[in-house]
Amino acid sequence: MVSRYRRHVNGKGYIAVGAEVDPSAFVDPTTYVEAGARVGARAWIGSGSWVEEGATLGAGVVVGANVHIGQGALIGRGTKIGSHSRIGAGAKISDDTRVERDSTITPGSVLRPGGASHTYRTAA
Repeated sequence: MVSRYRRHVNGKGYIAVGAEVDPSAFVDPTTYVEAGARVGARAWIGSGSWVEEGATLGAGVVVGANVHIGQGALIGRGTKIGSHSRIGAGAKISDDTRVERDSTITPGSVLRPGGASHTYRTAA
């Protein structure tokens, strides 16, 4: 991981000093990445999202728009998180898992691969 110590120029989002973002990752300029967060290689974070302190996103993770990833959450490589979802503090999501749009994963949850699709969604 290579650290980037910068703020977005437009002032609408930022990557905090102390956040570690791989140079191959894309972070939308309207996204907040707090100090101590780690974003892996080829990760993609959509507009208006927020990655809290101590959260780790593995390589190839795709995060939709307006997603909140809580403090200390661990998101496994290749995982896809749909827009408008909330991942609670300390949640652990296994590699190659899909979290559907508008889902809420409660704090401390552990999502392991299950079934053929490895897809999690919250009931409406």
